[in-house]
Amino acid sequence: MESSKLKREKDSQISDELNELRMESSELKKAKDSPISDESYRRSSFPDEVLERVISLLNSHRDRSSVSLVCKDWYNMERWSRTHVFIGNCYSVSPEIVARRFPKIRSVTLKGKPRFSDFNLVPQNWGADVHAWLVVFAAKYPFLEELRLKRMTISDASLEFLASSFPNFKALSLLSCDGFSTNGLAAIATHCKNLTELDIQENDIDDKGGGWLSCFPESFTSLEVLNFANVTSDINFDALERLIGRCKSMRVLKVNRSVSLEQLQRLLANAPQLTELGTGSFSQELTPRQYEDLESVFNNCKNIHTLSGLWEVKGLYLPALYPVSTHLTFLNLSYAVLQSDELAKLLVHCPQLKRLWVLDTVEDKGLEAVGSNCPLLEELRVFPADPFDEEIVYGVTEAGFVAVSYGCPRLHYVLYFCRQMTNAGVATVVRNCPDFTHFRLCIMTPGQPDYLTNEPMDEAFGAVVKTCRKLQRLSVSGYLTDLTFEYIGRYAKNLETLSVAFAGSSDWGMQCVLAGCPKLRKLEIRDCPFGNAALLSGLEKYESMRSLWMSACNVTMNGCRLLAREMPRLNVEVMKEEGSDDDGRADKVYVYRSIAGRRRDAPSSVLTL
Repeated sequence: MESSKLKREKDSQISDELNELRMESSELKKAKDSPISDESYRRSSFPDEVLERVISLLNSHRDRSSVSLVCKDWYNMERWSRTHVFIGNCYSVSPEIVARRFPKIRSVTLKGKPRFSDFNLVPQNWGADVHAWLVVFAAKYPFLEELRLKRMTISDASLEFLASSFPNFKALSLLSCDGFSTNGLAAIATHCKNLTELDIQENDIDDKGGGWLSCFPESFTSLEVLNFANVTSDINFDALERLIGRCKSMRVLKVNRSVSLEQLQRLLANAPQLTELGTGSFSQELTPRQYEDLESVFNNCKNIHTLSGLWEVKGLYLPALYPVSTHLTFLNLSYAVLQSDELAKLLVHCPQLKRLWVLDTVEDKGLEAVGSNCPLLEELRVFPADPFDEEIVYGVTEAGFVAVSYGCPRLHYVLYFCRQMTNAGVATVVRNCPDFTHFRLCIMTPGQPDYLTNEPMDEAFGAVVKTCRKLQRLSVSGYLTDLTFEYIGRYAKNLETLSVAFAGSSDWGMQCVLAGCPKLRKLEIRDCPFGNAALLSGLEKYESMRSLWMSACNVTMNGCRLLAREMPRLNVEVMKEEGSDDDGRADKVYVYRSIAGRRRDAPSSVLTL
């Protein structure tokens, strides 16, 4: 309670000071435009100490960017005071430009490949190699402490270079990256003496065994976050147990499925202070005594608020989790094949839950239990257990979705994979939960209409954008005509990211979106009838966006060349299929703004126009 109060007071202080800065900037502008601008400007300027203090309180990248545009003094103060930089596209800027702009960076978040690389739509050797960035960082930021990469390529040699180049390095996070092996992790463990975080999630790793955990020196005690949940091999458990025993400040531990329940019990006995836990396999045959020990150790973990893992879970052992469930705010069951009754029994003990990820094996009955037991829920993600089996008999429908919306009025983020949906169901959901900021609905059969009326799903998404005025991200699916995109362009004024697949009737649909969504930053389109007219309608829009992706559409090479010629500050890249006609259809088009110019590492399969 006290920490929450202090946070509100701090946020209020920051807001008040930022408002004062904005008011002052307005006065400065007026003064500069007046006949006595120089004298007024000198009288109105903040002392450097005051300005530095206020800017240091700003954590939002957008607020900092706004502040830097006020005047030259504010630009310089923000430039010298910034310690963290977020780069949403590694080709939108060069490392040299970043280093010139921000001399004191200690933390970098860097994203690489387009999101569709997750669906194998981007060539393996497309690019986004981090090494050139590391070389510049080593020269300009030897004090670098944190590096967080997403969809980047990082080799073992790069990890070794990282480990040896930054003596104060503390945190490494790799999400959906590739190019490295567990040998690279061994280099990090061996050389990063001050490491507090090693977070390895959903990467394409060349797994050469679990011996890398034994590379942490016996004197090493600083680790606070360790996540290797998606490393596939067996690990050196004795080394892991000793590491957990030494690191008394460990608060996040997520292990892989090779860790048994008995081993998990031993780890938890050494780390009762954990706040986030990812279990290993939850299916070992336990004796009554072993089960009692497991239940006892969970009962001693008073601080856990996030729980994940539970591979191969057996419902028989779920009651062992009840002691920690009372305080859970995030329950990730996306690897746990649970049935509806098993989920229902668990959720009875989770009254504080705000985020829930589940597989569709829980079916509508399981989602009804969510609506009945989780009144504080804000985020729901329902993933398909087997998205490629068309004969599957289980899954979720609009009934489960509606049930959640009735019981969870605070719901504002949803990712929902289903096999059927209705316009009325979606309309009911958004009527019950009008504050959606993220609405991602995936009807897994492409082009499927409302299964009860056989009508297009236009009115469903029309209801979403008309009702949810805070909507920032939208993914649409099902049988959709241009009417859906007319609705989006007319009503989705805060939309930042739109993902579209197998939808639309003509170029008009995409034109409506580009003309009507002023805050659009990312537009992702695949398998739609949009062509050159649609592509070229965004000439004035693309420079204010982060990126455009179009694949399997009706765009041609000539249309892409015209876009590149008209907008020279954009990078227009075409990924060609082997044997395709250079003057024919553009198979995959990736458009993004860049102040670094054309990239120099594109493979032969990528044409930069």
